[in-house]
Amino acid sequence: MRFGLLLLPAVLLAQTPAPKLSHQDAEAFEQAHKPLIQPEAPRSKDVAATTAKVAGALPSRAGAGAVARRNFIDGFVFGKMAADRVPHAPLAGDEEFARRAWLDATGRIPAPAEMAAFLADKSPGKRERLIDSLTASDAFVDKWTYYFEDLFRAGGRMGSGLNLFHYWVREWLKLDRPYNEVVTDLLTGAGKSSFSVPGALYYQRDFVKAKDDPEAPDAHDLVNQPDTVDEFTVTYSKVFLGISMACISCHDGAGHLEKVNLFLVKKKREEFFSQAAFFGKTRQIMNWENGYQANTEYTVDDEAPGYDRKAESILRVPRRGTGLSQPRFILTGEAPREGENARDGLARMMTGHVQFRRAFVNRIWSELMGFGIVEPVDDFDLARYDAKNPPPAPWTVQPSNPALLDAMAEDFGANKYSFRHVVRTIMKSSAYQLSSSFPGDWQESYTPYYARKYVRMLTAPELHDAIALATGRPGTFSSGTERVGMAMQMPEPGKAGGDVKTFMRTFGQASRDDMPKKVPASSLQAMLLMQSKVVTERVNSSKGGLLATLLDKTADDRGLVEQLYLHTVSRKPSGAELQVGLEALRKDRRRGAENLQWALLNSPEFLFNY
Repeated sequence: MRFGLLLLPAVLLAQTPAPKLSHQDAEAFEQAHKPLIQPEAPRSKDVAATTAKVAGALPSRAGAGAVARRNFIDGFVFGKMAADRVPHAPLAGDEEFARRAWLDATGRIPAPAEMAAFLADKSPGKRERLIDSLTASDAFVDKWTYYFEDLFRAGGRMGSGLNLFHYWVREWLKLDRPYNEVVTDLLTGAGKSSFSVPGALYYQRDFVKAKDDPEAPDAHDLVNQPDTVDEFTVTYSKVFLGISMACISCHDGAGHLEKVNLFLVKKKREEFFSQAAFFGKTRQIMNWENGYQANTEYTVDDEAPGYDRKAESILRVPRRGTGLSQPRFILTGEAPREGENARDGLARMMTGHVQFRRAFVNRIWSELMGFGIVEPVDDFDLARYDAKNPPPAPWTVQPSNPALLDAMAEDFGANKYSFRHVVRTIMKSSAYQLSSSFPGDWQESYTPYYARKYVRMLTAPELHDAIALATGRPGTFSSGTERVGMAMQMPEPGKAGGDVKTFMRTFGQASRDDMPKKVPASSLQAMLLMQSKVVTERVNSSKGGLLATLLDKTADDRGLVEQLYLHTVSRKPSGAELQVGLEALRKDRRRGAENLQWALLNSPEFLFNY
């Protein structure tokens, strides 16, 4: 019988999925918008509730002393709290901060020797030096390559070009290439997607197949070009502008979105057509060899006649209009310059607009701080953005701190669109370094102030890799012609082995056919964590790994218990925990050690980043 220390609670049951969207008639329209008009509880509320439960069950590791304002972020965060008389948590202690920083920057738990060296360092500025070191590491590239591949949905639909795209993402992250240049590549790439132009794979993956077999040698009619352009326009608008245009791709905003998004209420379907028209001349030609599709290989070029407003649609209500739409940027009405390629013009206009910078820094803030300043991160309502010109009642200003978001957007642009700079700036702020423990009575009204550090459940690949590192039992995955041991080094999670694939899906790994979503903790996850071979096989000391080594080389039971705690939850056990561990070892040393680490792997302290 295995014993538990702090077994994972069923924090929140999985939400019922929203109804499937349909735009065939008026009744379907209402059904499609119902989850928007009656939204689920805000993510910030769920995060705050989870933080209260998890942080309350963990040993407090808060630090002491005054909370200094370390950079401009702190000026906005603590200035707003001071103005509104909102109390905040103390700074996290070194143990709490260090584990958090390792997981957020690299997705990995710290090795005991690394943690010990950091704790022993008494010099000023050691936190800043740790952040600089972590964000310059290969593990940082591993984690954020995986993140951006989820965001860009780099999966099977990229075909044989997936490895090319994977190494391209790794390269620009390693070089810290300006993000506006990266996005320009994603919007303007042309050529044979799978072999020479990684950026073109982002557009290629949104293809809408019109038929299964070619009817002519050139096979230009196998892709529904207008539907493909619509799909991609919805995609890049969410990812790069944080604006969801799916509804206006089918109908005008008026009469449908009054309870959802004031900005989009004023937008017409014709304006979406004009936005889509930036890709109106862009084709995807599916390559065929000897009567068969060439492994999802496409040629992307700009030889189509333009965006036809009455073209047949497979996915949407019939288009209505005549002639070709002219490209117009939906946020400004601007058209491409004379003689300018439309996609080049789109990249120039979009990456130069403040909303591009806002949307990006808001995404990264959400990843590092628990939830966005605007939430959901891909559903900005620009009519509710300006605090100086607030929307009519009962609407409220959407960003929790618009001045902070604008300042971060400006800083992002001023620092050459450096992703690494954004991460470092957030992590070096005192706002990021607050403890998740809160010494007083927590009020729900404190939540949007970021008055404490919010906990988050580890992502699926983070959890897998943390288990692998804690047990000394890495996995075996394919990455091109190489074999890698960490899930976050895989180009395609869908090709993980059966047990790992099931484990990661249960903990929220998307198929990469859809946009990634945050998955709340559930009882199913708790049961799987207790029973999955991803855990049980790795704590089996007869199969090698950390436990086998510790059992062989650590004669002292006290030392064995301490080492298991250090390797698994990055701290030494308390007196009571030490006694429980020693009692387990006394009965059966090998089985007791296995049970102890199994229980630690099943604890909220391991499952959450706090």
